[in-house]
Amino acid sequence: MATETGAGLKGRGSGPRAFSRLPLLPVAATAVCVAVALAAVWAGGGGSTAVPGIADAGPVTAWGLPVARALVDVSSVATVGALLLVAVLIPGGRRLGPVQLRYLNWALVAAGLWAAASAAALVFTLSDLSAQPVGEILNPATVTEFATTDTRGRAYALTAAGAALTATLCVGIGTARWARLVLLLALAGLLPPVFTGHSSSASNHDAAVTSLALHVVAAAVWIGGLVFVLVAAARREDRAVEAVERFSALAGWALLAVAASGLVNAALRLSPADLFSSRYGLMVLGKAVALAALGGIGHWHRRRTLPALQEGRSRGFVRLAAGELLLMAAVTGLAVGLSRTPAPGAGDASLSPAEELLGHPMPPPLGNFPWTPLLTEWHFDPLFAFGTAAAALLYLAGVRKLRARGDKWPVGRTISWLAGLAVTALATMSGLGVYGKVLFSVHMGQHMILAMTVPLLLVLGAPATLALRTLPVARDGAPDGPREMLLKLLHSRYLRLASHPVVASVLFIGSAFAVYYTSLFATLMRSHLGHLFMTLHFLATGLLFFWVVIGIDPGPRRPPHLGRLFVLILTMPFHSWFSISLMSSSALIGEEWWSLLDRPWVEEPLDDQYDAGAIAWATGDIPVLITTLVLAVQWVRSDRREARRVDRQIERGDANDPLAAYNAYLAALHAADRRNSGPASRRAPTAAGPTAHPDTPADTPVDSPRSEEP
Repeated sequence: MATETGAGLKGRGSGPRAFSRLPLLPVAATAVCVAVALAAVWAGGGGSTAVPGIADAGPVTAWGLPVARALVDVSSVATVGALLLVAVLIPGGRRLGPVQLRYLNWALVAAGLWAAASAAALVFTLSDLSAQPVGEILNPATVTEFATTDTRGRAYALTAAGAALTATLCVGIGTARWARLVLLLALAGLLPPVFTGHSSSASNHDAAVTSLALHVVAAAVWIGGLVFVLVAAARREDRAVEAVERFSALAGWALLAVAASGLVNAALRLSPADLFSSRYGLMVLGKAVALAALGGIGHWHRRRTLPALQEGRSRGFVRLAAGELLLMAAVTGLAVGLSRTPAPGAGDASLSPAEELLGHPMPPPLGNFPWTPLLTEWHFDPLFAFGTAAAALLYLAGVRKLRARGDKWPVGRTISWLAGLAVTALATMSGLGVYGKVLFSVHMGQHMILAMTVPLLLVLGAPATLALRTLPVARDGAPDGPREMLLKLLHSRYLRLASHPVVASVLFIGSAFAVYYTSLFATLMRSHLGHLFMTLHFLATGLLFFWVVIGIDPGPRRPPHLGRLFVLILTMPFHSWFSISLMSSSALIGEEWWSLLDRPWVEEPLDDQYDAGAIAWATGDIPVLITTLVLAVQWVRSDRREARRVDRQIERGDANDPLAAYNAYLAALHAADRRNSGPASRRAPTAAGPTAHPDTPADTPVDSPRSEEP
């Protein structure tokens, strides 16, 4: 289809005159973004507001800073969009083709501009904060000190360094794998300024920062992707139609993420009355209206312009996408103006020390009924709220797709997956998440739930198996469809190393000692990003360990059931040793963090640490017992399936030759041992056939012809 659609774009539709003005579009979009940003800064009162007797940085800084920030936004979005087109949207092989290399050069230029604009924003920010003109502070020593000691200076310095590194890597890469790594680097470069804006000073700054980070990343993917699929379609590139189709699905999720995160961020800053009575609220309403218009344009794309583009008529798509891009540029400029406009009540009251450290007020003491606050004190976290909701919706959509084509999917797996997501939300947003930052005992309970209970439930849901049976296969022999990419990941050498039983066990147990018996725990607890990293790390190591022991999904390494039992038996004593060491320790773990909190109702921190060790010991035994029972059931069912298979093989042989039947039985047992102890098959399953059967066993490659229920 790719060849046919490419030919259709070249042979039909519009001639060269239709796209002769296309190079002017990025310039026009940048001009619209800068103009709207300046207008929003003026309307929001963020321009030059010199007060007699108070030092002022001058008009150059007052207007140069929003222009620099607008250029940072435009260039960063262009970098992400070009890399997204190269690494994800254009189908290709292992090495980048000529079309992808050409757009990689666009990413190089955009990343260079991003680095320069970030450096300019750093200088203007220093001038703005110090209330001195640019000429007076523009010396290496002052700028270096600001970039290393101030949070905002470090943010722009990190962004500039990340953009420069992205531009450097774009020069020499030639494979799709490296292009994806550079794309991840560019997305990471978007985040440092998020932690120093309005959101970092909000009373609920954890949720504000998380929602804004999601908002920025989703917007960059959405806008940047649109820019370059528009360019690819207008230039009538090969496989441009497939790139547009891939982006259409991605844009829907990006729109949902932008809308949801923007709603959360606005709700944290504004009351309903502030929406109409403040300049900040009116700008938020303007963004909401523009977002609704963009959603309508996206719906029009799906109904009208995409079918026409598939038929080789690209004029309608290009015109509508160009208008959509200009509207997006205006919204980006409005966002820059919002960053210079104070939110209502932003300077009315200062945050308490607890709010600055925790991101929310200090919770009340647990009292005589400790379970009540753990169930009533809730704290919204956009990452886990949206993440668990998206995971549940995608899983249910996969189950629905299977049943629509007549295939079965065990109800128990669905229940296990949804229960794991529900427990994840409970552990991160209920009182466990709130008191987990205040009491070590509650923190340890949260850790045990995320590292042992949640992974146990999620791996039994077999999400990778469901994805392999429902994801579309690459068309026209393209090797990088979603299903093929998942298979490559499952059989990659990185996952093969990480899923080795020794490595998985060391990561599972060793990370606890590394975090709690070093200064790393106190360091990570001081910032929302550090605490989030620690939470996700414990969840990831737990998923890896339980996937090795009782995982149903296919993977590069599947030890036999007896080997898995040994892994479980040998690992758990180290967990008990860790729990006992907490209970018997006379040194307070994380003392630097606990000393910063004002907790008058915590009389003996060491007693709380003893409770943490006891909780770790008690809550660790229950998941181990359940895991042992699950492993035993899987073992018995695997033997039954093997016995039935041998019986069928014997029946197909000579029933009058007992010796031949016995030899066949021994040969089957030997083959089963070799299959269990060796790596899984690397063959990619087809769209139909073996994988259309429900549920392959845990020790069976995903393309195995066996289809009995486990």
